[in-house]
Amino acid sequence: MIIDLISDTVTRPTPQMLEAMMHAKVGDDVFNMDPTVNALQEKAAALFGMEGALFFPSGTMANQTAIKLHTQPGDKLFCDKYAHVYNYESGGAAFHSGVTCKLIDGIRGMFSANQLEEAVAGRPEIYLPYSKLVCIENTTNKGGGACWDFSELKKIKKITKENNLNFHLDGARLFNALIAKNETPQQYGKLFDTISICFSKGLGAPIGSILLGSKKNMEKALRLRKLFGGGMRQVGFLAAACDYALDNHIERLADDHQKAKEIGAVLETLSYIAKVEPIETNILIFYVDKNIGELNFVEKMKAKNILLTSMGEGKIRIVTHLDYTNEMHQKLLEELKNFEA
Repeated sequence: MIIDLISDTVTRPTPQMLEAMMHAKVGDDVFNMDPTVNALQEKAAALFGMEGALFFPSGTMANQTAIKLHTQPGDKLFCDKYAHVYNYESGGAAFHSGVTCKLIDGIRGMFSANQLEEAVAGRPEIYLPYSKLVCIENTTNKGGGACWDFSELKKIKKITKENNLNFHLDGARLFNALIAKNETPQQYGKLFDTISICFSKGLGAPIGSILLGSKKNMEKALRLRKLFGGGMRQVGFLAAACDYALDNHIERLADDHQKAKEIGAVLETLSYIAKVEPIETNILIFYVDKNIGELNFVEKMKAKNILLTSMGEGKIRIVTHLDYTNEMHQKLLEELKNFEA
């Protein structure tokens, strides 16, 4: 038995999801003729109370399309120093859109409205880039699955409006935040200009993300997706998996959150654990004693068929997910308790 906790992207479609995929009605999506894709886009837009949506093969492409929608080469976007759009999208903001990133030193991937206000303050000068976009990530990946406080997001929205800035949400794991904080998609739809959602993180789909926004922006996004090489044909087979995930795999995210907290509770009792960061959702970050070392710990657990992620700076990550069973959970807890350096 291999216990893979590297990410929540390692899941495989359930039999029911595969069944939905196999019976999907499909057409050529480049010509807007795939009925399953069209239905998914309409469903997602309605769920968030937004005008339109566009299906993408990946969250990175959806995020990079959003950045290009809202900026011109030479502009500036604001994001946390831990933001996925800055750290884990291959420098796409610079490569595709020609923008610079003003990094804000937040806590666990989240900055405050006051920090943003300080960052955008000052009169425009000819030698400074134009400020055009604010990007936030919820939940935060590098921040250990942390969830933004919605009241703080509303304060940030006020600052974006006052400074004529667009507001994009990298919501790769937004549904984890919604479940953890008892919030609704409509709350977020009212707040952001664009939102990206990933169906292969936590929701169990094999591939697929969606970008939400105004009808005008989605018309522009359609061309940008093609420009980025994201035109797809009979992609309804994949959209059907995402549609199934929306109907069946959201509420169960609470199970992943509970398992992560149970792992954290055990780690807190172990002498070789130096620190466990706060756990809100399905991502858990912890540190082992320096005498053991993160890489050594990860390798020793791998030898026991338990796969974890080393994130550098002493951090080790565990991500619970749909395929992490109760049997695997009990096995992991036992191995953690019995670990020998």
